[in-house]
Amino acid sequence: MNPVLKAALWMSGSIASFSTMAVAGREVAHQLDTFEIMMYRSVVGVVIVCALLSMTGHWRSIQTQRIGTHLLRNAAHFTGQNLWFYAVTVIPLAQVFALEFTSPIWVIVLSPLILGEKLTPVRALAAVLGFIGILIVARPDMAGINAGLITAASSAIFFALTIMLTKKLTRNEGIGSILFWLTSMQLVMGLVMAGYDGDITLPDANTGPWVFLIGCAGLLAHYCLTNALSIAPATVVVPIDFIRLPTIAVIGMLVYGEVVDIWVFVGALIIFGGNYLNIWVETRPKDGL
Repeated sequence: MNPVLKAALWMSGSIASFSTMAVAGREVAHQLDTFEIMMYRSVVGVVIVCALLSMTGHWRSIQTQRIGTHLLRNAAHFTGQNLWFYAVTVIPLAQVFALEFTSPIWVIVLSPLILGEKLTPVRALAAVLGFIGILIVARPDMAGINAGLITAASSAIFFALTIMLTKKLTRNEGIGSILFWLTSMQLVMGLVMAGYDGDITLPDANTGPWVFLIGCAGLLAHYCLTNALSIAPATVVVPIDFIRLPTIAVIGMLVYGEVVDIWVFVGALIIFGGNYLNIWVETRPKDGL
């Protein structure tokens, strides 16, 4: 299978996982703050990652040579994820994802500087089309800027940095090592931030399953995303993630009664067009060109 098509399949798993995590995060926000959500998510992640490493005998794959890069990546992700979890509780899900998706613009612009990847006109066009589609879907009212909009937009910057540093790590490290440092470092960060006031809320019978789902979905999302980034350039992988917006818009409509109109699907069509153009150019035969 062509590497770009394989990356697209991995990204479909990432899209489903991130959408699941958004719903679960909203369901537990009435009891847990964002730091507690991140701490419990990391607890679940550490248990799963350590179990898989033990079962497969891959503990030797854990590397420490690039521990500074891991720390920077996970600090950026921890910050972005906390902002994101807060945003999903105060503004419509589609609007959160729309503002979050400004991160591909940062990736496409900064990838040539940080990753040394080539910025082709087609990749740039795909990102622009995706962003136009996002604005059509969400149509954020900039006259009514609030904390939810600010945190959602800010999370995009940290997610862009996370994506680029993940791509950099995949050049020398396996997925097991990346996920181990992701979960363990963020567990420490979450424990420190959640417990700084001496009060950590425990999940109850209602929120417990949702917390477990957040941990599993978050880990699976990063597993799929890391696989995709190890196969194809970041400027190819990230625009595919735009499909997550119309997906979460429909979920918001069905689960929470959030308003979805025809413009959601108009925007989704533009997003699909940009992704299809990008994948088609990347996968077509190069002979004779």
